[in-house]
Amino acid sequence: MRFVVRVAVNAFAIWIVTLLPALQVTLIPFAPGEGLQVALTLLLVGLIFALVNTIVGTIVKIVAIPLYILTLGLISLVINGFLLWLTAVITANWDWGLRTGEFWLTVVAALVIGVINAILGGILRPRKDERSRR
Repeated sequence: MRFVVRVAVNAFAIWIVTLLPALQVTLIPFAPGEGLQVALTLLLVGLIFALVNTIVGTIVKIVAIPLYILTLGLISLVINGFLLWLTAVITANWDWGLRTGEFWLTVVAALVIGVINAILGGILRPRKDERSRR
């Protein structure tokens, strides 16, 4: 259940970022590009972003532990931007998906996605103690 909520929150956060034209993040929906196709594309991109964060992000964050210490954690902004860029590269192989502009604008977009994920994730994700009672 937590993963499904994470994918939905990622999709919503990516949608919010695509509404900000200054960040140069665009979403190319499935054809013909109407409401349902946009929502499905957002959910699929949110799923890919969650998988990239879970698999690749964990490995990169473990390898970058010395950089976390050296930069007092600021390297996480660059790593999150890299993971968003990697999601765009993965979906670039198809004619739908996420497209990003300059790398530093992608880092800012990843920061916005992270803030939205933190706020909505804290509100919507089920707590561990609630799951253990059931």
